[in-house]
Amino acid sequence: MINHSILKKTIIVVSTSILIFIFGLFPAYVQKYYSTGIYPYISSSLRFISTIFPFAIGDIVYALIIGFILYKIIKFVKRRKDLVRAHRVIVPLQILNFCLILYIIFKLVWGLNYSRPSISDELGIGNEKYSVKELVLLGDYFVNKTNNLKLKQTKVPTYSISDLETNSAKAYNLMEKQNSLFRYQNLCLKSVLNSWIISKIGIEGYYAPLTGEANMNMNLPDFVKPYVSCHEIAHQLGIAYEDEANLLGYLTASNSPDINYQYSANYEMLRYILFEIRMKSPDDYKLLHDKLSAGVLADFKAEKEFWRKYNGDMFGYMDAAFDSFLKLNNQKKGINSYQDIVIWLWNIHRNELKVEG
Repeated sequence: MINHSILKKTIIVVSTSILIFIFGLFPAYVQKYYSTGIYPYISSSLRFISTIFPFAIGDIVYALIIGFILYKIIKFVKRRKDLVRAHRVIVPLQILNFCLILYIIFKLVWGLNYSRPSISDELGIGNEKYSVKELVLLGDYFVNKTNNLKLKQTKVPTYSISDLETNSAKAYNLMEKQNSLFRYQNLCLKSVLNSWIISKIGIEGYYAPLTGEANMNMNLPDFVKPYVSCHEIAHQLGIAYEDEANLLGYLTASNSPDINYQYSANYEMLRYILFEIRMKSPDDYKLLHDKLSAGVLADFKAEKEFWRKYNGDMFGYMDAAFDSFLKLNNQKKGINSYQDIVIWLWNIHRNELKVEG
């Protein structure tokens, strides 16, 4: 017979998981009771605890979890012939319970933010789509702005993780005066434990939900680090989706008084816009690319060389794999669907463009 305590535990864990899933189907309630309710306290507490450790403990926690699951699976496979029938059911139930408990913890400490309404609505940013002509106008605007910011730069600082943590927090504190969504307390920005591996798989930074840490790849060129740090901090504030973290990161870094933060934000957004133009109007892409200043082109080259150094051909394979992943998840446009940030940039700057146009 199956152990009743295991069965009872499974029923409780499965029921809890289902309730959390159902709760996530109601974005307004998620926003009210979770994202702007208990989540800020959970996140702030996790960051406070994580700052006790000078290194990224999230990497260690995840390695231990993965190792434990693999150990249990291997142990079960090796002993399955010796186990009595009841244990052949109990062990899979134990693994199921463990995985569902992780799901519950993940959802409670961060994951429910995937169900909150779009922050573009919260920030009052429209979702009106652009024509190709308007997209090119937006591209021209960002080319000129990025060129001008590059001219104003004197020397790009060699950032330490402490520099980025302090300066990015200042940028967020400035934005908090306009909207409480940007409130950032208990700073916790860390360098990844192994930048070589992270660079090898093409990652600029990532958020560790179980520990509340925003992790930076400190091998990155210094001119992109300010924006990446603001992007990762956005995840700490409960912004789950990448395009929305892009938006918050852009608004924060571009409104900083620090010229290096402004340049980093506009440089990164220019990449998204030029990518979109290249897909929709290759001729206009070439014209805009030719307008880029020597300094901006040098940064594009430096970043490209950086990724080539670590990725080589793998970078192209990863793009293809990611495109397939998006299509499998019902995003039929593939990578082309990963451009909500461009729509928001158009809606943010459309009035300026119409005046200039």
